[in-house]
Amino acid sequence: MTLGWGSDLPVDPVTSFAHDPLFGRVDVTLDSGAGLLDVSGPAIPHVLLRRAPGGHPGEHVPIGSRDATALTLTVDGAEAPLTLGRGRITRRSYAVTAKVGTDGRYRLVPSSDASSRLSRNGTRLGRLTAQRSGIVEPADWRRRAKIMPVDAALGYALAAAFGTGARAAPGMLLEAGLDLFP
Repeated sequence: MTLGWGSDLPVDPVTSFAHDPLFGRVDVTLDSGAGLLDVSGPAIPHVLLRRAPGGHPGEHVPIGSRDATALTLTVDGAEAPLTLGRGRITRRSYAVTAKVGTDGRYRLVPSSDASSRLSRNGTRLGRLTAQRSGIVEPADWRRRAKIMPVDAALGYALAAAFGTGARAAPGMLLEAGLDLFP
């Protein structure tokens, strides 16, 4: 979610493979231009995120939009509604929330400049880090958390689609202020 991605986003689909410490191979394919993200693996459910056709994709988000009405997320074929923060000054404003089933509320929130924290129903599960192209590094799961396959699948999907990390508010404000001067 680091600002200033713009032309760094890939035009062609990018496929990456992460070796999750609990669930093994995770395949992540991101096609920013087409607005399609596909996450799968032998031990996790299939997650698909699609951006609605038409319109100009946003250049600061790998999937191309922070408009939840323009995005459809499915987990093993079942729709999972999204709620997206506006992505402004605070790290928390970049939060992404997905509702899976009747009792699964997942939230990905930036926790540093580069990584974001994933939680399920308020319980912190771990930390994810994604590169600008949508390539996600293996998750750093909390030892005490009971991580389920759907946790991993959604974590990798949200990290790849929306990016991870955000600058702290003071740094963003300082940079915005400096941009006012030639």
